[in-house]
Amino acid sequence: MDDLAISQLTGSDLKVWGHQPGPRFPELLTRGNEMLAAGKSRDAIREVLAREIPEPPVHIALHEAGAVSFQENLTPADADEAANLEKVRETMRAVMRTPTVVGGAIMPDACPAGPVGTIPVGAVVAAKNAIHPGMHSADICCSLMMSDLGDADPAAVLDAAAAVTHFGPGGRAQGNRFTVSLDLLDAFRANPFLSNAKILRAAQEHMGTQGDGNHFLFVGRSRATGRTALVTHHGSRGPGAKLYKAGMEVAEAHRRKHSPATLQQNAWIPADSAEGETYWEALQLIRKWTKTNHNSIHQATMERASASAGERFWNEHNFVFRRGDIYLHGKGATPGWEGFAPDADAGGRTIIPLNMAEPVLIVRGQDAPNAWGFSPHGAGRNWSRTEHMRRLGTKTPDQALAEETEGLDIRFQAGKVDASELPSSYKPAAAVTAQIEDFGLAEIVDQIDPYGCIMAGELPRFHRKGRGRR
Repeated sequence: MDDLAISQLTGSDLKVWGHQPGPRFPELLTRGNEMLAAGKSRDAIREVLAREIPEPPVHIALHEAGAVSFQENLTPADADEAANLEKVRETMRAVMRTPTVVGGAIMPDACPAGPVGTIPVGAVVAAKNAIHPGMHSADICCSLMMSDLGDADPAAVLDAAAAVTHFGPGGRAQGNRFTVSLDLLDAFRANPFLSNAKILRAAQEHMGTQGDGNHFLFVGRSRATGRTALVTHHGSRGPGAKLYKAGMEVAEAHRRKHSPATLQQNAWIPADSAEGETYWEALQLIRKWTKTNHNSIHQATMERASASAGERFWNEHNFVFRRGDIYLHGKGATPGWEGFAPDADAGGRTIIPLNMAEPVLIVRGQDAPNAWGFSPHGAGRNWSRTEHMRRLGTKTPDQALAEETEGLDIRFQAGKVDASELPSSYKPAAAVTAQIEDFGLAEIVDQIDPYGCIMAGELPRFHRKGRGRR
């Protein structure tokens, strides 16, 4: 018995032969001992099992600094903008070192959005055969929709919208939810990235909601037609945030194995892998959910206001777009080429808001090569929210709101006045508009002058309660 035990293969033998302990380790050990019992020599067994040793992962190096460049579509007008631009350049230089990246661009509204090496807001990053979840951000498919409501009274439309929309954290309570298509829910269930119970629940609870931050519902009049227009701005809420988290986990596993030098926020999923194809399909489903969310709010508002709907179109600005094997990641950048999506406006129009006191621009994209085909998504910021509060000095948010939005109906539905969303917290609208034209990013075809808007407002900070002592 002792001789037999000595002759048995052990885990130590397998490790000496180059096998790494893992889920398949017991099975390899069993097979090896079966061959040993059948009379095979240890050398022969080692040779057979060597075929099971995976090839060592190929480590993909970063690009050399400066090897991949990005294009600038931003002209600083003062010291604040110059300082902002330098920070954007610093972080974009680091992003360009990511192995998959083949180019990028910054828009007039560019501003930093995290640690150095994080794609800025108002930026485009082009990657070959790779999807970077961190580059479309957790607010997947943040987007805008515009509906022409004809001669409807803007005041009545805003009142109707306030009664039907939902701002703030969480979703709608049972009994007050908007319907989600069973076909869409079934499509979620069929996709491994979207099939878990939390995403399915969020898809139902968050339909008809707009969240917080800079998301808004805007009512105004078209300069071109004089007709009332409704514009909404929000993303994919809980379902998108949960898809982002799942995508980052897959991308991070790939990064650790193949490119540990790549920054975590720039990890990627190979687009031609099974996981990449499934993730791409999940993105399209989240896009469909988000469009449905916009539509549900527009339709409910229109019906409550007894308004007649004219044309309606939309576009996203936090998403990934594919042109051949190049994946274009827009983080706060509006696609501007014909057919960027199957449901893109037939006239090539997209929507660019500026701030609550300025018109929403309706533009026609120019597929500008200096911007990888994109235009800005808004006005952007030159400083942080904290810095803006400091610059207000002794002025209260209510006082600043009254001064900056005189004559407009501005409502904060879920909280008090959010000073970080005042017009003064954004880059000057006129300067951004001028740079859109100067850099040939888009043609402005209409402007929706503001009547009023609804936002979430400043919400109470969430503090997790400690468990305390037993």
